Amino acid sequence: MTKPAKNVSRTKIAIASLVGTTIEFYDFYIYGIAAALVFKDIFFPNLDPVTGTIAAFATFAVGFVSRPLGAIVFGHFGDRIGRKAMLVASLVTMGVATVMIGLLPTYAVIGIWAPIALCVLRFAQGFGLGGEWGGAALLATEYAPPGKRGLFGSLPQLGSAPGFLLSNGIFLALSLMLPEDQFLAWGWRVPFILSTVLIAFGLYIRLTIAETPVFQKVIEKQEQSKAPIMEVLRTHSLQVVLGGMATAITYVLFFVTGTYGLSYGVDTLGFTRSHMLELTMVAVLAMAASTLICGMLSDKYGRTRVILISGFIAAVWAFFFFPLLDTRDPIIIVLAMSATLAIMGGIYGPMGAYLPELFKPNVRYTGAALAYSLGGIFGGGLAPIIATNLTATFGSHAIGWYIASMAAVSIVSVTILHGRMPKSFGQDDAQSVEERIGKPAAAAAE
Repeated sequence: MTKPAKNVSRTKIAIASLVGTTIEFYDFYIYGIAAALVFKDIFFPNLDPVTGTIAAFATFAVGFVSRPLGAIVFGHFGDRIGRKAMLVASLVTMGVATVMIGLLPTYAVIGIWAPIALCVLRFAQGFGLGGEWGGAALLATEYAPPGKRGLFGSLPQLGSAPGFLLSNGIFLALSLMLPEDQFLAWGWRVPFILSTVLIAFGLYIRLTIAETPVFQKVIEKQEQSKAPIMEVLRTHSLQVVLGGMATAITYVLFFVTGTYGLSYGVDTLGFTRSHMLELTMVAVLAMAASTLICGMLSDKYGRTRVILISGFIAAVWAFFFFPLLDTRDPIIIVLAMSATLAIMGGIYGPMGAYLPELFKPNVRYTGAALAYSLGGIFGGGLAPIIATNLTATFGSHAIGWYIASMAAVSIVSVTILHGRMPKSFGQDDAQSVEERIGKPAAAAAE
């Protein structure tokens, strides 16, 4: 029998939220890095370098297409039977797909079936992540103590940083230890296969946690939705679409920097693979700090205010980023990448609480996960492809307009959503922010 949620340590919940998303993002990022550095050579060797890079990034985008489906399926059961079970199921789904990618034969061995199988496994990987984030965000926010929902909601977001550092660190070590031919032959597989260790640890953590107190109340009152996705589309469709559009800029900033930026640094600027990985790892530390700090600031000043300010900064900064990269000065490049990812953290940190707050408890898993997954399609899956094509056609300066336009989309979306939060989050402490700063609960979530 599951022990009462009130006896569960919030520290343990914080660790479960952070560790789980660290593992999930590790699995996701190693694919992004491999797509940028390796896959064009071993899965698309008969294409020219630019077309091969675009094809590799296209397989990366497949994972974003499958995420809404994962959000719907895992969200359905997460809103029907509980958050915990789906957190475990999503982790297993993504983990198995990731390991199988590491065991996949290349084009030289099985021909066209290699990229086809890669797309299938990438689809499964994205399907798992589609259910992961919503569960982790709800676990954190539905357990959050009074006045700390923004902080706790930033913990699943924070997991992206250690996941990225782990994935980059392993790829960097392999790049330094192995000659090019061995890295392409088998070295790239190691990060995928090593994920088995992380998955086992993540399962251990998540199997020991209890169901959230908010969902326990939903069960006690028999308020589960019979068809969460239908109810979400009927009553929260605006929140889903605009929530996804508001989130998209975070994906654009990250994947233009961390995925396309790697390819651009190696293929265009002439840096070595290991050097670009080192610079990116330093920049991600800025993202981690900003994610946590801005999550906390959103508890004091409101989610909407912090997100909008960060969005305006992103729109202006967009036009400086690639000109600074084009200086080819490593110090300037790492500072530019750090600033970009810090700005991303300013939006990404508060989003961990912002998206769940848009939905009622009985459809929150489905709604929040679907909005987040749509943001991945709008911003993440296409970002490296768009950036590659823009650079090839107009030059790198055109990417600034792309980033600025996506920042504008986020600003408009958050502005329209202003004041559309449900009156109660479903916790005993749901009114804690209202009591602390003297505003209506809905406005306090802004």
